[in-house]
Amino acid sequence: MMLSSYLSPSRHGIYYFRWPIPSSLEGKRTTVRISLRTRCPDRAGDLARYLASCGRILRENNALVGLRQSEIREKVQAYFKAQLDQYLDWLDRRGLSQGALSHAREEMLDHESYMEIDSASGQWLPVQRFKSKMDVSDAEWDASLPRIATELRKGRRDMLRRVLEAAERLEHYSYDDAPTIAPAAHAPALPASSPLGAAVDDFIAEHSRQWAGKTIGQNRAYLNILVEYFGPDRLLATITKQDASEVKKVLQALPSSRNTKPKLKVMPLMQVIKEPGHKKIAAKTINSHIQMFKMFFDWAERHGHAPHTLFEGMKVRKDKASESERKPFTPDQARLIYTELTENPSGLVRKDSHKWGMLLGMFTGARLNEICQLDIADVKQDGDTWLLNITDEGDDTKSVKSKAGRRKVPLHSELIHLGFLDFVDSRRNRKRLFPDYSYSTNGGYGRNLGRWCNESFLPKLGIKQPGLVFHSLRHTVVTRLGQANVPEPIIQCIVGHARSGVTQEVYLREGYTLEQLSDAIGRFKI
Repeated sequence: MMLSSYLSPSRHGIYYFRWPIPSSLEGKRTTVRISLRTRCPDRAGDLARYLASCGRILRENNALVGLRQSEIREKVQAYFKAQLDQYLDWLDRRGLSQGALSHAREEMLDHESYMEIDSASGQWLPVQRFKSKMDVSDAEWDASLPRIATELRKGRRDMLRRVLEAAERLEHYSYDDAPTIAPAAHAPALPASSPLGAAVDDFIAEHSRQWAGKTIGQNRAYLNILVEYFGPDRLLATITKQDASEVKKVLQALPSSRNTKPKLKVMPLMQVIKEPGHKKIAAKTINSHIQMFKMFFDWAERHGHAPHTLFEGMKVRKDKASESERKPFTPDQARLIYTELTENPSGLVRKDSHKWGMLLGMFTGARLNEICQLDIADVKQDGDTWLLNITDEGDDTKSVKSKAGRRKVPLHSELIHLGFLDFVDSRRNRKRLFPDYSYSTNGGYGRNLGRWCNESFLPKLGIKQPGLVFHSLRHTVVTRLGQANVPEPIIQCIVGHARSGVTQEVYLREGYTLEQLSDAIGRFKI
């Protein structure tokens, strides 16, 4: 049997199915027209009956056709009523600046403009926050367009109008009995504060000048834990000490492999901490997070983003058996390494880049990547002193850990005695000192030398143990110089640590002379 109400043939004999759009969703079109791709009336009738039954199900199921108009208006009104109460309470306590009022007027006019052109655009609308606060699913939102976007724009426009009216009343005195401003009935009075997400962005932007690229990424990852836990719109003033304590518990349950295992990468924070069978992050890593959180809240309080600081004194105790913590080589171990590098009795050292990379670490205390990224031009002579110019200048792949990392380190006399300058001369036709060390986004240039040292050289020497790695050469230099009575600020200059204290930061900004640094380096003995 033909369904004449829904079927119509084209001039080519192809049947089309037509279905009326509900009046609440009507725009420029009143029907849906679908080609059935058949000239057979019986086949077309079967398809039409099936499509019509689907259409009736959709029409009868409110959840599938979107929210009712009354539901949309109730949700919009409740959402902006809560915002209005907060704005009026803020206005009553602090007032609004002329700049804020000007922005509010401009935004209200923008909403009027969008209403005039009947646009369903989400520009200037708090869509995601509205959906989250009022429990509107993505499917409900999509099915309710464009009505829901229009109502949200009306609600925002009228809320701003009320705020501006209240601000106008505050510009004049009235001696009527009527109150000048509606008090907030249920919105708690909160000190001035900023949304967490915006404050984190400002914090990172301000400090990015001082941090290396890798450090920026690491600190951003730390702070993203806060953003993920509280949400980017959470006001800093509403985050309490109890909240900070809960964050600490989350950190203690966080798997150490969250950023490396694909399964854990895609899990939300509160789900991933419940995943069994994964090793948790170490106490040292927990404390690194907490230190960054404290630094952020200290900054936020100083800059008016938050009324208080948090995470003070909340670090956890280090693991009792902290065997993996890096430590210096003993004198016997250092002598064994030196002998193997210079005389190669066991035949473990097969590349000049391995030999000189290790020796530079042993006699300068420089970081792994600082050594492996050196250019030929970074080995310089200043007067009678040969030195390493450790810098991030040259190309985009070179980096230093911090501002203090840019420094000049005099070459130890032992390096010159062993022929390091001859090695440099042999590579003058190249740009980089160690061109066989490839660049990695995560590890810079140091990955290859680090792996050879930690996974081959030290184990075959029989001295590989927890806490002893390439970086232990740096610990060794710091330890031996301190034992040789070299002043700590000079050691900090040599290894690229920031000097602290008024004397060092204010009165000794120029730092120490090359002669002083060279004399200090010379006290290092194997």
